[in-house]
Amino acid sequence: MESGTQQSERLRDTMSRYKQIIYHLLATFRAPPKLNMTSSTGAQGPPDPLLNLLSTSFAPAIRNISDLSDVSELCSNAFPTVIYNESEKQEVQQWLSKSTGYLQGPNKTKLNEAVTSLNQHLSSRTTLLGSKPSPADLAVYARLAPSVRNWTSKEQTGEEGHHHVVRYLDFVQNSSIFGLTLQKADKLDIDSNDVQFIPKAFDAKQEKDRKKKERASMAILEGDTKKLGIHAGKERTADVSDKVPLVQREKSEKKSSKSSKNPKQPSASVDVPLTPSLIDLRVGHILKATTHPNADSLYVSTIACGDPPDSDNTTIYEGDGRTVVRTVCSGLNGLIPLDEMQGRRVIVVCNLKPVTMRGVKSAAMVLAASPRTEAGVDSHAGPVELVTPPDSALVGARVKFEGWDGEVRGLLNPKKKIWESCQVGFTTNSKREVIFEAAKVEGLTEEEKGRQPAPLIAEGPTSGVCTVKSLEGAVVR
Repeated sequence: MESGTQQSERLRDTMSRYKQIIYHLLATFRAPPKLNMTSSTGAQGPPDPLLNLLSTSFAPAIRNISDLSDVSELCSNAFPTVIYNESEKQEVQQWLSKSTGYLQGPNKTKLNEAVTSLNQHLSSRTTLLGSKPSPADLAVYARLAPSVRNWTSKEQTGEEGHHHVVRYLDFVQNSSIFGLTLQKADKLDIDSNDVQFIPKAFDAKQEKDRKKKERASMAILEGDTKKLGIHAGKERTADVSDKVPLVQREKSEKKSSKSSKNPKQPSASVDVPLTPSLIDLRVGHILKATTHPNADSLYVSTIACGDPPDSDNTTIYEGDGRTVVRTVCSGLNGLIPLDEMQGRRVIVVCNLKPVTMRGVKSAAMVLAASPRTEAGVDSHAGPVELVTPPDSALVGARVKFEGWDGEVRGLLNPKKKIWESCQVGFTTNSKREVIFEAAKVEGLTEEEKGRQPAPLIAEGPTSGVCTVKSLEGAVVR
């Protein structure tokens, strides 16, 4: 049995240990310092909701940050596994500044204009940068959510509502890529079953017909003889043209317009010397990617490739009603996460014959790399990495192997095996650059086979080399 003295000493020891534990917890979970969030004018306003969001969800990451103007530090601390290039950091800075306009204030007109602009921006993006999470998303969510909380169902998803903004905010508050620590009561209450207006499915053919009729009607009203195919000063021709049905004149106009906008490229079916320059490689931008409805291994991507309007095998993107896009099926489901497909730029092969894959017509092919395997081994087992153009390359820019100049041909004739013959030489070097090794390609001259490996270059104001993330000596196709 313990004496009174022993009991007192044991109690003091226990209290001492408790104090140490409490001090340790306080040191570990101490609140982050106040961040410099004054307005550009230096005026102190109401508390910024971004501060609260950062404090509750990213306390360890922002503990040593004293100023949100340091975008590089904020990006690396909040999302340490995400790599941002300089242009993306600049865009984050712009959105951090722009997002202050989403704070509730007396000027509702300016807020509505800002939200409308944001809704348009998000029509073809998962996040503000396309697919990458960034502090800009946190700022927009924190500062805009209080206003959206007061929106009616009609303002959220009505015919004049901001569908893309609502979808985006719901994604930010629930997606694991952001990892926000929010109580249920703090989240926006978005009911996916309470959609007031469902936009009508976009019909590209119907839209083309409508625009043609508009042009023809305007030409009649304005007396534009050129658009109607009437030669000024030739009354007889004009008389005859007036008797031609409008539909027939529209067809003539379409043929003339299409030939001027989209001049035919030389056909690749004509016998020409084999060269990789025959392949139409371009920089593409994936505006949207979904899983194929009838095939588990396929994605269906909507890709802008810089095609002119009315080009063959293209449609108009339903997200904005103006961007010319191609539908592309790729066997990347299970090899590349769908989130990584959204909004990213890729290299697209644009003159292969379109193929219908499980009911969906695919009008191009996305270039990707995979490890070189031995004969008999499954070469589609992964890993797979998409070929990435340089940051400076513009969407639609031509991509070619350095030193292999020549005209891009029209649709490649599958019987000529031009793509299959040249693709054998597509690989990557130790710098993870995509290159063309002519020595591996049958059908080239001996002189051409002796050329040094040529890097894949995206043309533009400042050309750059196309690369993959990590694979060396890979098969590129």
